Amino acid sequence: MLTPRQHAPELAVDTLAGTQFRLSEEAPERMTLVCFYRGLHCPICATYLKELERLTPAFAERGVSTIAISSDTEERARAMAEKIGAAKLRVGFGLSLADARQWGLYVSASRGKTSIGIEEPALFSEPGLFLIRPDNTVYYLSVQSMPFVRPNFAEMVQALDFVIKNDYPARGEHVGPIAEQ
Repeated sequence: MLTPRQHAPELAVDTLAGTQFRLSEEAPERMTLVCFYRGLHCPICATYLKELERLTPAFAERGVSTIAISSDTEERARAMAEKIGAAKLRVGFGLSLADARQWGLYVSASRGKTSIGIEEPALFSEPGLFLIRPDNTVYYLSVQSMPFVRPNFAEMVQALDFVIKNDYPARGEHVGPIAEQ
C-alpha cells in the first residue's frame, strides 16, 4: 500500500508534447500533481480535466506542476486533450497497467461503449490523484474504484495555500501497529 511520506514508485510516460515525463526528473518548487484518469471513453474525466486545465496556472503560482496521465494510446490521449482544450496541462499517455498497480490504482475491465458512445479499452485504470514532493515522496493521495466523486481541484488550491503558509506535513503515514484503547 502506498502511503504518505513514502517514496513514490517510478513513473515515466510519453507526453503529447513529444517529450517523456519522468517523475524522478521533475523539479517543481513545491510539488508535482499527478492526475491519473480513466481515458477518452470517460465523460466524467473530460469534465474533471477541464477543471484541472483551468486551474493549472493557479497550481503553478503555488509551485505545483501538473500532469494528467492515462493508459490510453497517443491518439486517444490527443482526442481527450482536444476535447478539454489542453493548453497548459501536460497530458501523458501509455501508462502500463503494471505501473498503475504500483501506484495503487484499481483496474477495470471493459463494459463496451460508454454513455458517450466511445468504446472502453479491454482494461484500464481508475482515477487517482497524487501530490509528490520534489524529493519524490508522496504528500497526498486519493485513489478511487469508481469514476465518481473525485477530489475538488479548487479546494486543493485553497488547501495548498494553508499547507504552504503553515508548512503542514503529509498525514496518514503511520503504518506500524495500532494498540487498542
